[in-house]
Amino acid sequence: MSRKRINTFVVAVLVLLLALGSTQMVMAGKPTPTPPPGPTPTPPPVPAGMLAGLRASDYGISPWPTPSWWVNSINSMASRFPGSTGAMIAVVVEIDGMKGPGCWAHFPNPDSGTYPGVRFDATDKFEPDFAAFDTGGIKVWLQVESSGCDMSMLIDLVFKQYRNHSSVIGFGVDDEWYQNKSYRYGKPITDAEAQVWVAKVRTYDTAYKVFLKHWLTSQMPPTYREGLVFVDDSQGFRSMDKMMTEFAAWGAYFNPSPVGYQFGYATDRAWWSKLIDPPKSIGNGILSRVPNTLDLFWVDFTAHDIWP
Repeated sequence: MSRKRINTFVVAVLVLLLALGSTQMVMAGKPTPTPPPGPTPTPPPVPAGMLAGLRASDYGISPWPTPSWWVNSINSMASRFPGSTGAMIAVVVEIDGMKGPGCWAHFPNPDSGTYPGVRFDATDKFEPDFAAFDTGGIKVWLQVESSGCDMSMLIDLVFKQYRNHSSVIGFGVDDEWYQNKSYRYGKPITDAEAQVWVAKVRTYDTAYKVFLKHWLTSQMPPTYREGLVFVDDSQGFRSMDKMMTEFAAWGAYFNPSPVGYQFGYATDRAWWSKLIDPPKSIGNGILSRVPNTLDLFWVDFTAHDIWP
């Protein structure tokens, strides 16, 4: 190639580079177009009569919140699922130490009666909250961790203390702690036991229900279903997808009976903390897969993460 042709080629390349640079500078000054928004996902339907709220236990949250905090936080949880009613699972009787065999009531002895194995508090931890719920339209499940304490006795005990509250809707048993001294995961509940408990609770109000809680379906009564809600409190999932798979299986196993779920445990925080709205995202995930859902509860252990 001659020197003249080389010079001409170099000039042409320089002109091309300058032109490209000018174009890039012009483009750099323009804002990146914003893509049009996609359609907002339609939330799954909320079943009629569904409850949404918080679990509450003496050992799960400290210091104990004010009644207004409970009311506002529970209503905030319920607002994520339009049409639901705010509610609390109140652990009014807990196991007395991790091994039992006694149990600990967080209220005074209501009638100076004899209740074998029960330790009482001098003041009632839950009374101010329940009084606020009565006027605020929030519902309450009275849950016990019975250990070796007689279940029928505990049913009488908690309703003697709280049956005057219009917010109370029923009684709950955490099976993990039912006769836990003799059974690794609590005693599996028989059909006969479940039927007796439901009948006993309904002597106080025929509209009351009973929930039974565990993470293993094998712990639940094999066939008896009348008046029962089955609550799954499983935790320690590697991802939300893993949770949804297990929760969906729980719901399908008991369908068409109503089921409920407790979630928000610290063992799952690694993934739920990355969600924009963890209670709403998890709750809607459950509702989209489990149409017989009746209860959605965020646990007290991490409630301040969501409601400071």
